[in-house]
Amino acid sequence: MAKILLIIPAYNEEGNILKTYNSIVKYNKEHKSNYEVVVINDGSKDNTEEVLIKNNINHIKLIHNLGIGGAVQTGYKYAFENGYDIAVQFDGDGQHDVNYIKNIVDPIINDKANMVIGSRYLKSKSKFQSTKLRRFGIKVISIFIKFFTRKKIFDTTSGFRAIDASLIASFADSYPVEYPEPVSTVEAIKNKKKILEVPVEMNERENGVSSIRAWKNIYYMINVCLSIVLISLRRNRK
Repeated sequence: MAKILLIIPAYNEEGNILKTYNSIVKYNKEHKSNYEVVVINDGSKDNTEEVLIKNNINHIKLIHNLGIGGAVQTGYKYAFENGYDIAVQFDGDGQHDVNYIKNIVDPIINDKANMVIGSRYLKSKSKFQSTKLRRFGIKVISIFIKFFTRKKIFDTTSGFRAIDASLIASFADSYPVEYPEPVSTVEAIKNKKKILEVPVEMNERENGVSSIRAWKNIYYMINVCLSIVLISLRRNRK
C-alpha cells in the first residue's frame, strides 16, 4: 500500500484548519484509508498554532512566514525524509474536498503519472471557479505553458495536486518560492515527467482571506508568464 502524506500549508487558518483536519480523519475512518497529515504553520499570527497543539495535529511551526512556496517545500522535505511514496498538496482553508484525493493519487499508484493536478476547468467543471479576473489570468498562463512546453494545463494555479517519490525528492531539494504551482509544473514537464489533470470540485473558503488579492492578479499573471519564458530559455541553452 502506498504511503501517502497530505501537506497542508496554513497561514492564519484558525477558523478553518480543525474542520479541514477532521474531514480527513472522518474520511479515513469511513473508507479505511490511511492518509497521513502534516500541517505547515507558516508563521501564523492568529491562533492557528494553539488549535494545532490543542487537537494534537501533526505539524511543523515556521517562525517566519515563508509564503506558499516555502511552506509547501517544508512539507516536501518532511515527506522525503520520512519515505512517503506520494505527497498531496491540500489547502487548509476548506477549498479542497477530501473525497477527490483518491482520484488524484490513483494515476500515480497505477504508474500513469508523476504529477496529477486537480482541475476546476475540465469537462466536468467545478461550481466554484474563482473570480473572472483570476480565471482570465489562468487562461493566459495556460496559453504560455502550451506554447513553451506543448502541454496543455487547464488549471495552472491549482494547489490541489499529488506527486510521486521522484518529484518529492526533486521538490525537497529545489522548489520555486514565487508562483510555485505553475512554475514547478513547467519544470516537471521540461524534466519529462508525466503530468495529468483530473476534474475535481472545489469550495469557496468559509473563513479568512485568500493569499492572492484581486489587485495582484495581473501582476501575478505577468510574472508567471515571464518565469515560464525564462525557464524555457534556460533549458534551450543546455
